[in-house]
Amino acid sequence: MRLRALALREVGMRIYVPILLCCTGIAACTVGDRSGDDAAASVIALADDYVSGYFSQFPDDATSFGYPDADHGRLRDNSLASVRAWQAREDAWLEHLRAIDPSAVAGTEAEVPYGFLREQLEASVGFRACRMELWNVSPTWTGWQNSYSALASLQPVGSKEELAQALSRYHELPRFLQAEIENLREGLRLGLTAPRNNVESVIEQMDGLLAARPEDSPFYSPAGRAAPPEFGAELLPIVTEEIRPAIKTYRDFLVNEYLPEAREEIAVAANPDGADCYRAAIRYHTTLDMPPQEIRAMGLRQMAQIRSEMQEIAERSFDTSDVSVLLQSLKSDPKYTFASRQEIIDYAQAAVDRARAAVPDWFGIVPQAEVVIEPYAPFQEKSAPLGQYSSPAADGSRPGLYLINTYQPERQSRAGVESVAFHEAYPGHHLQGTIALERTGAHPVMRYFFISGFGEGWGLYSERLADEMGLFSDDVARMGLLSNEAHRAARLVVDAGMHALGWSRQQAIDYLLENTTLAPANAAAEIDRYIAVPGQATSYMIGNLEIRRLREMAEDELGAGFDIKQFHDRVLEDGAVPLPMLGDKIEAWIDESR
Repeated sequence: MRLRALALREVGMRIYVPILLCCTGIAACTVGDRSGDDAAASVIALADDYVSGYFSQFPDDATSFGYPDADHGRLRDNSLASVRAWQAREDAWLEHLRAIDPSAVAGTEAEVPYGFLREQLEASVGFRACRMELWNVSPTWTGWQNSYSALASLQPVGSKEELAQALSRYHELPRFLQAEIENLREGLRLGLTAPRNNVESVIEQMDGLLAARPEDSPFYSPAGRAAPPEFGAELLPIVTEEIRPAIKTYRDFLVNEYLPEAREEIAVAANPDGADCYRAAIRYHTTLDMPPQEIRAMGLRQMAQIRSEMQEIAERSFDTSDVSVLLQSLKSDPKYTFASRQEIIDYAQAAVDRARAAVPDWFGIVPQAEVVIEPYAPFQEKSAPLGQYSSPAADGSRPGLYLINTYQPERQSRAGVESVAFHEAYPGHHLQGTIALERTGAHPVMRYFFISGFGEGWGLYSERLADEMGLFSDDVARMGLLSNEAHRAARLVVDAGMHALGWSRQQAIDYLLENTTLAPANAAAEIDRYIAVPGQATSYMIGNLEIRRLREMAEDELGAGFDIKQFHDRVLEDGAVPLPMLGDKIEAWIDESR
């Protein structure tokens, strides 16, 4: 693999090769002009230290990622002092890494960790322009109420030590929420705020958490997973006497102090340094540097192509050439929607089962871990995405988790549910992430960490691959596939439109509704997600286009010698890598395969 800049055909931009590294033992990481063996050893030492340092700083991520040495008894220190200390460590690690000549590690075991870590670290440093810690009032997965509810569903409770750790962790939530309030106050002082609509959605989520019985709180859920009764008796007072009052304090702060100062504008550009933030966010999530105008133009090109494919199916199977009318019918006609929440889950489960059975015909590396489907918690579902995935534990103690949105089933179209299932489970995130996790010989930095441009690009690529695999049940589901692709093309248009080109929230919602089978509630939740997490939504289509480009190149150059199993294995075997590194790897594989 060659660490160099790559010109993408569709993207057509400058590409950077950067890192994500940490070295607490600075003396052990001193580098300079070294031989290949010395340089490789230095990179591996840095990568080892990064993994250790990261999971010490972010113990909640260690639990979520299934890291075997996780401390399940703490939440991360979200104080501004801790944030600044972590950033200083990042700066020091990056300085050490930059002192290593990348050519000195080419062809060694350190080559992939070097490229991955440098990309992630440089992108993380650039992403500081957003100062997200000062205005993260988010109704989607980046909000504490969503990420920590998911964490509670993964909290280990299988031993006395793990039960004690769970109690310790949830004692810490009030401290975490007080620090969030202090961070948001500092953001207000500096003129950095979340948009008003998102704040109102989070307040609604807080009301939902407070209205539920304590026993139904997501933070009480560990007590329902084979834990002894006395554990529940200890956890319940923490929920009622510590967590719920802290949530109410946070909620009252948002209502009385924060909401009146929240910005009306949805664009991150309205915050100080917002334009720089958006460009940095694109780089952070995609590993590419692209101006908003090019992102929007790419989305429009892809949308035109997808609409043409939709029209072919509309004429073939639905006796119409009016795609817009068909999309509306798929969203509203009861014969295309669901009768119950359980029907949505059963429909998705059938798709996952078909996909899992077909995987060995398309992949040489097949993961062993299972994946289970569960609905979102009631307080989340109104503003949750259609699906979300969490990886299994490395030790096999828990399966992968595919969260599915069953909100208002009578308004959810059958079109799209199969495609989301393939994206989240097989051959999408579960297969991709678990292949990396189960490669025990790979460095942990490649097994546990995620880059959105690669990971979400693979998820979207896998939806179209599922059609090649014969997994879709009918043309309603294939319209869902195209609707989902249109959704990702629309993300390029609306994300750049809102954050850099003056689009309103309603204009963005209308664009999604016009071009996809999303229900109105889902479309609104999606748009609020893009407002809360600038740039991330662009990673799906951008990464997908690059993976498809590389496959087409391999097919053209290898002809009859092209092996789809080998291609997929080469793409996935190193974990989530920067897109330029993936391009170099596949080009090298093509050369070797001739």
